[in-house]
Amino acid sequence: MDVLYSSTRGAEGKFKASEAILRGLAPDGGLFVPDHIPHLDKTLSEIAKMNYQDTAYEVMKLLLTDYTEEELKYCINNAYDSKFDTQEIAPMTQADGAYYLELYHGATIAFKDMALSILPYLMTTAARKNNVKNDIVILTATSGDTGKAALAGFADVPGTKIIVFYPKHGVSPIQEKQMVTQKGDNTCVIGIEGNFDDAQTGVKKLFTDAALAQEMDKAGFQFSSANSINIGRLVPQIVYYVYSYTRLLGEGRIADGDAINAVVPTGNFGNILAAYYAKQMGVPISKLICASNSNKVLFDFFQSGTYDRNREFVLTSSPSMDILISSNLERLIYHIAGDNAQADAAYMKDLSQNGKYDITAEMKSKLSDFYGNFASEEETAKAIKELYDKTGYVIDTHTAVASSVYAKYVKDTEDKTVTVIASTASPYKFTRSVMKAIGQNDDSLDDFQLADKLSEISKTAIPEAVSSIRNAEIRHKTVVDKTEMESAVKSFLKM
Repeated sequence: MDVLYSSTRGAEGKFKASEAILRGLAPDGGLFVPDHIPHLDKTLSEIAKMNYQDTAYEVMKLLLTDYTEEELKYCINNAYDSKFDTQEIAPMTQADGAYYLELYHGATIAFKDMALSILPYLMTTAARKNNVKNDIVILTATSGDTGKAALAGFADVPGTKIIVFYPKHGVSPIQEKQMVTQKGDNTCVIGIEGNFDDAQTGVKKLFTDAALAQEMDKAGFQFSSANSINIGRLVPQIVYYVYSYTRLLGEGRIADGDAINAVVPTGNFGNILAAYYAKQMGVPISKLICASNSNKVLFDFFQSGTYDRNREFVLTSSPSMDILISSNLERLIYHIAGDNAQADAAYMKDLSQNGKYDITAEMKSKLSDFYGNFASEEETAKAIKELYDKTGYVIDTHTAVASSVYAKYVKDTEDKTVTVIASTASPYKFTRSVMKAIGQNDDSLDDFQLADKLSEISKTAIPEAVSSIRNAEIRHKTVVDKTEMESAVKSFLKM
């Protein structure tokens, strides 16, 4: 049975997967959601014998139903190849009683590679399937990781251009260097004077501007998105939760049918929503543990049932989670409202106008799968140091937020279920914060020199993604006010 996609806010029409991927955002500003979540049609024991690529096919064929087997395998095999530094693609490391699912072995050493390696192939295949003649303009806001992963994926892909907005003072030095040195004639990176929410809001505004869409169409362009609002980003993320469970099963660490817990550090809610969908597809995940940093809007939501972005925006050492508007939460709101687009639209209107909304008691009761907590800056640093001191294993700041929250969960519940922690970035992406936490920081060294030192103490090789940009030319220097985003887009497209 084909899976069709519609808007969380009720816009007319059902769309095939390829159409939803091309559009990125629904016409009314809503997010595309599947009309049903299919169950895995292979047993978990069968999938346990498969590699990552074959596992990806088993998951994605069920949700991207208008792609042929040949098309989907072409996309998968071109995405999950030698760009990753391990054949496993997403290996797991056991440390201090949990399994760290390492999602950072791709080209840009962050979990965004897991989806953004395949999105260009899904999108260009979708364009051919739908007879699109315009160039696809990928328009993306990033809090640090999506931007570089999208740039790496789309650089020099024929028929596409990519524009990335990032908060000029809200990413790590290595994150920024990765973006501003990006090669490719079709790439554009722009810093904005503002935070990630400003960038994300600006991008959504451009997407829903009908007059701009007409103007672009006349010039031979149309927008699409590489953010996790695009269903083509979300579906590939489901794969690694299926993969992690079946690896544990295949290695005899759990029995078939045993439950696991999943701990996910998240700001925009896409990564943990993927775990939620994996559970709906039949993976026995017991608790979905949502880990926030000091911008704890999601923790407060799970505690109270009120989503309230009216608060101080905090710049932390885990900048990819410095978010107050968690876009993908809208998909969960739609589902717990009974797939009610009218209700979701009302909540999103409240969020837009008042900065907050309150869900019903019935909806809150449907959040029992989730546990939310947060880690302060001090707790994040402590988690890095304690794990390193105990095991020699080094994690980044975002993974440390998850590790800290997991410790709180165990203390609160005494639940000893086998647990997978999503390790979302390499420690080399946040060298100064990591080295400072371990007690090895040296202010006289730059972030690249600190990477050398981190390599020594962790006995791991510096990733190519870091060494290759050490002396790379800065190619993107534009910085604009958040009110000038449309002008910047038109300037790059020569409109």
